[in-house]
Amino acid sequence: MFIKQNIGIVSLGLIGGSLLKALNGKAENIYAVTRNPETIKKAKQYTDHVSDDYSILKNCDIVFVCSPMSETIKVLDALECILPPTTIVADVCSLKAFVSQKKRPYIFIGTHPMAGTENSGFDASFAELFVQAKWILTPQNIENGYIEKLVSVIEQTGALPMFMTSDGHDKAAALISHMPMLVSQALVKTAKENANAIKIASSGFRDMTRLAMSNTTMANDMITLNRENIIAAYELLTKNLKELLGESYLDEIEAISEFRRKMYNKEGKNISN
Repeated sequence: MFIKQNIGIVSLGLIGGSLLKALNGKAENIYAVTRNPETIKKAKQYTDHVSDDYSILKNCDIVFVCSPMSETIKVLDALECILPPTTIVADVCSLKAFVSQKKRPYIFIGTHPMAGTENSGFDASFAELFVQAKWILTPQNIENGYIEKLVSVIEQTGALPMFMTSDGHDKAAALISHMPMLVSQALVKTAKENANAIKIASSGFRDMTRLAMSNTTMANDMITLNRENIIAAYELLTKNLKELLGESYLDEIEAISEFRRKMYNKEGKNISN
């Protein structure tokens, strides 16, 4: 399906760059904003409309704000002076409550694509990043027509739209993303003190600590902005660790293993409903 709308993308890192590449040839026009001169040159392969000026977005029907979390509020504020009230603006932050507190003069819908890698930047982006990935939407008092427009564009990336509340999303993200990242970093910090452990570390340690290589700016934003939910998730993890170290280990390990086995398909995509 061809998207007969003008699509805007702010910031062309891993998410924004992948979105540009995923929608290339599928939308009437794509307008991209980035402050990096080298990225502007590279993005010209996918659209003629690339600039470091937000005003290029003034005629867009939908704008995706893919800036780092620490910059997103500033970008959303700047767009208030540029976009008409019927423009749909969707951020892609991994936290939703903090971007949803202010009423905007345009149609704001918080979203979060559950896709990413340990790499960052436009060169790390690729069109298939969102295929079969769940893309969370947290609309608050938005007419269905606007939501359907945004969903139709998201589906063109191959993603699977899902709906949650902002608070529900942030608590869930702490459990499956932010707290695991912190634990991954803690594992590296702990193991690096033992030279023998580092010498023999193989695939298990490698896979368990992939999140320790997360983009440092993004990681700091997540810990700073979602600290309360992360602490709650960590306390729950600690409780379950203590239980498993007790007599319940043999009773539960088979059920845990089976549950984990059924969560993902052969391609590594989450198939839980």
